Amino acid sequence: MAVQQKVVLWGRNGCSFCEKAKAVLEAHNHPYEWIDVEGRDVLRDVLEVKYGTRLIPVVEIGREGKYEALLHTELDRLASFLTNK
Repeated sequence: MAVQQKVVLWGRNGCSFCEKAKAVLEAHNHPYEWIDVEGRDVLRDVLEVKYGTRLIPVVEIGREGKYEALLHTELDRLASFLTNK
């Protein structure tokens, strides 16, 4: 049995792009962890160190400690990532 990819969505409430990412995940019935960066600069610092951006949303997808990130400019690829498990 294949292990389902873990998804972590970094964003903030009220962000239209974050809401679109949530909608794609929910349409695919894919569970995800939500990390709200609102007013938490230390979390944006983490994104900057890991992926070179402070902009949201960032969607991390992976398993077994190996993750790929889709940055705010790449969200159009999210659905294909979820279907290519």
